[in-house]
Amino acid sequence: MSMTISHEDELLQNTVRGFIADVVIPHEEVTDTLGEVPEEIGREIEAKSKELGLYASNLPESVGGGGLNYTQSSLVEREFGRTSHALHSWIARPTELLMACQGDQIDTYLAPCVTGEKRELFALTEPEAGSDAMGMKTNARRDGNDWILNGSKHFISAPTMADFAIVFAVTGMDETPSGNRKRITAFLVDRDMPGVVFREGNKCVSNRGYKTYELIFEDVRLGPGQVLGEEGKGFDLAGQWLGMGRIWVGATCCGKAERMLELATDWAANRKQFGKPIGSFQATGFRLADMTIGLRTADLLVADAVRRADAGMMEDQDAAMVKVYCSEMLNKVADDTVQIFGGMGLMEELPIQRLWRDSRIERIWDGTSEIQRHIITRSILRPLGA
Repeated sequence: MSMTISHEDELLQNTVRGFIADVVIPHEEVTDTLGEVPEEIGREIEAKSKELGLYASNLPESVGGGGLNYTQSSLVEREFGRTSHALHSWIARPTELLMACQGDQIDTYLAPCVTGEKRELFALTEPEAGSDAMGMKTNARRDGNDWILNGSKHFISAPTMADFAIVFAVTGMDETPSGNRKRITAFLVDRDMPGVVFREGNKCVSNRGYKTYELIFEDVRLGPGQVLGEEGKGFDLAGQWLGMGRIWVGATCCGKAERMLELATDWAANRKQFGKPIGSFQATGFRLADMTIGLRTADLLVADAVRRADAGMMEDQDAAMVKVYCSEMLNKVADDTVQIFGGMGLMEELPIQRLWRDSRIERIWDGTSEIQRHIITRSILRPLGA
């Protein structure tokens, strides 16, 4: 990695890299071919990650997690990026939003996710509310002390069917200086509740085997104990998840770019044309140079953002810069790697085409590149009253 880290963190990074290389990457081809992770493979990865202490490593030690800080978590996520989400997501990192659990919610939702007895879904996106999250139509109305939930979600991703979802719904309207604004609340919704349907959704060519789900809610009755955090504060919770989630996307992009750069460099040094290694020709050598510059810059952006996060100083534009730059850097590296390999880069016998496909979604999920640029633009102009 292109920055100085402590000896302890270097050991952590090397441990995770070895785990990914030995336990996870050998299953990439079968997962891509089948379009799913065989249950026995997923459970093997899950079990071995628990033995190593990687499972729930992102959550505090006080709740049974690994207690990694943001900098350490970024190193872990970077190594996870070397392989498919379909596989590394079996090493669960329960969402930090579960730290908002209170009372009985802790034993019912938080604790089982830390131990691996349960898994959760983060359910925000809807068919007409992707980049425009405030356009959501899923709603919950009061009925005495209860809530009645109706609506649907899609593109909700996970490696396997979850036990419950953190569902964001409109629970009213707030008056603001800029007009009325939807009040969003987060709910804990069990899969087996009456009126709830969890089913597999569209299949994606990126990260084959990393499934998407559709969630449907028809007059689902939720008690007051199903509200996560405070009523009307759901969008604040979502923002916490999205901010750090964008940093983790940036870190995984760096890991995947590094793997592709390694493959491209080895190919350029050994593949010969006109009696010379193709890396000796400027057309190829300069590509490698630009790929290396891009990766170094992306690593430094991630490092700066996680240090700000550890200090409690990270802002929305910091995460947006990481997300847009790292995801677009990865796509450039992926495309250049295919070009360096030539025809072989698109053959199923090599992992290049798979890594290339997996790279494309990074510019879309967790907020498109266009949304990230909007966030950055807003941070530039708002102080000037524009």
